[in-house]
This record gives sequence, structure tokens and C-alpha cells, in this order.
Amino acid sequence: MTEKHLIALDLDGTLLKNDKTISPLTKKVIEKAKEAGHIVMIATGRPYRASEAIYKELNLDTPIVNFNGAFIHHPRSQEWGIYHSPLDISTVKDIVEACSEFDYHNIIAEVIDDVYFHYHDDKLLDIFSLGNPKTTTGNLMEFLEASPTCLLIHAEEKDVVRIRKHLSDVHADLIDHRRWGDPYHIIEIVRTGLSKAIGLQKVSDFYHIPQKNIIAFGDEDNDFEMIEYAGVGVAMGNGLQELKSRANHITLTNEQDGIAVFLNDYLDLKAL
Repeated sequence: MTEKHLIALDLDGTLLKNDKTISPLTKKVIEKAKEAGHIVMIATGRPYRASEAIYKELNLDTPIVNFNGAFIHHPRSQEWGIYHSPLDISTVKDIVEACSEFDYHNIIAEVIDDVYFHYHDDKLLDIFSLGNPKTTTGNLMEFLEASPTCLLIHAEEKDVVRIRKHLSDVHADLIDHRRWGDPYHIIEIVRTGLSKAIGLQKVSDFYHIPQKNIIAFGDEDNDFEMIEYAGVGVAMGNGLQELKSRANHITLTNEQDGIAVFLNDYLDLKAL
């Protein structure tokens, strides 16, 4: 019998197809893996409110990594613990103030399920409305009172590089920052040292699963640490080239059931 594995799934561009659904085949193989005794979890940059429906669709009963490791919890067991590692609010306000020197569209602060918009933006409001969060619009220097789980800066692609250079030059010891993929050019900022890998370590320790038996799937730069930490790091065919260079394996794309094909073969599930 195959040893028990922990299977960590990124969502956008990985588990989810481009239309944000899970293919029936991928769902079938994941269920087969669970029946075989493997542990399936989600590790995403999304907040829980925007991943809860997927968690329930897969009928999971495991911890989840949200906000790229800034919030790790078990939706069905408060006794498991809640690990929330927000940014320092003074650092956030320094960043907001510094952004006045750059061209940008908006700055969004998320405090778990409370969302603060620096400027009103119907398009971004629609994106962040999933899960019906409490939203506030207004100058973050005045309205933001709690330490944010993450900070997001929306800018044009040409300005993202300049803003990220400033963040690295001035705040490298306090924050980590990554960028979202298309179609939105958004810089995501969390407290330094946080990543999905931190969550994988906590969850694998809880289930007594050795690092070599962790299988992680991803496609973007917020998956770098997780893919490197996992004993079996798998990059999606549609993933970044740099991620593929860090991975142990490359599977098919999110549109080609890359997760299902890999798991079926690697775990000998005989589901296809």
C-alpha cells in the first residue's frame, strides 16, 4: 500500500480551471485519493471567505492555509488552533504614505474578513465581494485601525516594478511581497517570513506526515516556497518558468486536469 501523503492544492491556475471551476475528473481523483487515506488540503493566497465554497465542494475536513500563510486555521475545528500573523500597522501606513510618490490605482488592506479600500473602485469591489466581507472606503491613514493580514497595491504593470523595488529597498526586513498574475497587476504584501510552506509544515506535523510525503501543486510565485518545501513539488504546465525550475515534477495545465493526471499516476489510484 502507498504511504500516506499530504496533498496541498493551490487554487487559482492550479486546482481551478480558467472559469474558476473544478473539473469533474479532478474532483473524482481527489476523492479517490482521500478514500485511499491521503490527506488533502488547500493552500491559497485567497482569504477563507473566498475559498470556503471550494473547501466545502471538496468536502474537506483539514486545516487550510489562507493569505499565503498569514492565516492558518481549521474551519471545522477551533481546537486545532488559529495562526494569524498580520503586518505591523505602522509599517503599512509608511507604505501607504510612500505610495503617494508612485503611480497606482488603489491600495486595499484586508484584516481577515474586513476589507479597506483607499479609493472607491467598482471593479475591485466586485472581486473582493466574494463571501460578503465588511468593506470600508476611505483614506487608509485615517480609517485603518487594526493590523492587516495583507496589503494589496493595484498599479499598472510598468509601475509595479518601481513600487516593488521601493518595498525591497526600504522594508525588506519587515515584509515579503509578490505579484498577482494577469489580468490584474497587484502587489501582495504580507509579514516577512510567511509563506504557504509555513502552513504545510504545521499541517504535516499535525498529521505526522514526513516532508518527503508532501505533494504540493502550484503555478505562481506565491507557490515558490511551498513547491521547494514539499518532498514532491509539482508545477502546473501553465505555471511560471521559474516555478518549474524549482519543482520536482511538471504536470499538465489546469485546463488539462494536471492534478488528476499526476495524482492518479504517482499514487497509483487507478481512477482514470
